[in-house]
Amino acid sequence: MKILFIGARLFDDVASYASKKGITTILTESNNSAPNIKLADIFYQVSRGMKEPIEIALKEDVDAVVPLIGVDRPLVEVGRMKEYLEKNHQLPVVASPVKAAKIAVNKLDTKKFLMNNKIKTPSYQKISDNDKDITLDQNINFPIVLKPLEGQGGSGQKIVQSKSEFLHYLKNNRTAIAEEFIEGIEISVEVLRWRNKAIPLIPVNKGRTTLEGLHPLDKIKTAPTTIDGLDNDYIRDMALKITNLLGSEGNNDVDMIFDPETKNIYVLEMNTRPSGTRYITTACSDINPMHELVDMASGQWNIINIKKRMKSYYSMEIPILNYNKLEGRYNDFMTKREFSSNNSWIIHGPPAFKRITIRDENANKAFETIKKLGIDYKS
Repeated sequence: MKILFIGARLFDDVASYASKKGITTILTESNNSAPNIKLADIFYQVSRGMKEPIEIALKEDVDAVVPLIGVDRPLVEVGRMKEYLEKNHQLPVVASPVKAAKIAVNKLDTKKFLMNNKIKTPSYQKISDNDKDITLDQNINFPIVLKPLEGQGGSGQKIVQSKSEFLHYLKNNRTAIAEEFIEGIEISVEVLRWRNKAIPLIPVNKGRTTLEGLHPLDKIKTAPTTIDGLDNDYIRDMALKITNLLGSEGNNDVDMIFDPETKNIYVLEMNTRPSGTRYITTACSDINPMHELVDMASGQWNIINIKKRMKSYYSMEIPILNYNKLEGRYNDFMTKREFSSNNSWIIHGPPAFKRITIRDENANKAFETIKKLGIDYKS
């Protein structure tokens, strides 16, 4: 079997697994100095876009295509490639179709989708600096979350607490969404979906919302969530419902906020791409979402099998502050990509945002291990 993977940055998450399955891996990437290129059996440098990957998929007569795209911008084009290859060449592409991708990458369309399906989401309104007199809706009061219409990971997002801050934001962002700030706990649930079958994985606690708008990469995450008043099965079912309504495929996640005071759950967004929580999801559940993409492509994906394999270990993910000092000391585990025991870890992420994801008995044990490794982190 041959599978075409598009994008090198996340390829190390699947390369070894595909090799063990006896799959010939073909990789396309626009940057010939990108990491992980040498892990592929065959590599093609291509231009940006999906035109050349489509040509290579047909030339190499691959059995499936797995886009490893971790950013939003190309996802609609990936959806078009999926629809073309599946309709005209019966070639499965493990990615979301155009309609789902368009909704997920545009925050205004996401809001409309949630509202139309009667799913609770923070109150919002679209704003523009072209408006002569910007008047906020009566149910949107300071502090306010301002977001560009497109973007991810908090890019371009700002929490403002006054009208002057609000107007200053608009000078650099001509259109945006103004959303009420919900004080609560951020939660993410990854959902695997393929051929109209779907399964939600373990809810991840991404930490409290902050007025500083702390980036998710700078927070300590834990899984599974253990929050008073929050039913994990309920939010898993909610994430499953949303993913099915959206019609997305492959690896997706649904981001929410839980308000401990009111017990309300607000849905923020859906992502139709590999999630930033994939390592902690793997550590906690023993289900690696990236490996599941390979199984989908190879025709071996089975929900019953996933349910039998799913565990619920205590897991934690922590930003590393002193990675440069650790790099030479721990070369043996810097490249680890599997959780091998009840006490194991993986270090991952780009150089400026290295994190350790650890599986252990409980939080105290996890912090003991991190201390032994000499890792500095934000408390």
